[in-house]
Amino acid sequence: MIVLAAEFLRSAADARGWPPSGPREIAFCGRSNVGKSSALNALAAREQLARVSRTPGRTRLINFFNLKVAEKTRSGGRGKEHEVRFADLPGYGFASGPRQEREKWREMIEEYLVKREPLRALVVLVDGDLGSQPSDIEMVRWAESLGRKVIVAATKLDKLARNRHAQQTDKIAGHLAVPKVIAFSAREHFGVEELWRELLLD
Repeated sequence: MIVLAAEFLRSAADARGWPPSGPREIAFCGRSNVGKSSALNALAAREQLARVSRTPGRTRLINFFNLKVAEKTRSGGRGKEHEVRFADLPGYGFASGPRQEREKWREMIEEYLVKREPLRALVVLVDGDLGSQPSDIEMVRWAESLGRKVIVAATKLDKLARNRHAQQTDKIAGHLAVPKVIAFSAREHFGVEELWRELLLD
């Protein structure tokens, strides 16, 4: 995939702050420290796209990014173009604080997953080195119960030997009860093209 443009759009705490409906929207979520920012930057072919909104007070908001990409032709040229919007959801770690804070987090995410019309899929990022956790299972089941398409990618797999990648992704897929888990590494840049193909599927 050739990234033609990528920019931060806005942050929002609720529906009043969401951008108007536009291109296909893909949401990303995962446990704190799963490598979500690195994954977003790898997909956007930018070093600091996901850090634009890293200012105090914004870390618990939904951050929106606009991207324009083109498919690569067999000759390496530019093919069909797509406009895509990424929605970066707060990490699960924010749901482990005081009860009132957890409820606010859940309400914000549920409102988005239920009401956001342009949303086409939710990407759940799982720490491939650590393996799936109960909170990952809960997130997948929750999104499925709300009728959302779920794509799972295992990050940080560069920490494991390549001959262990398939075994680990199969193990995670079994734990999460999903048909497939994409092996992904922002550091070594594998899984980026495969994830992009999934993101653009109807």
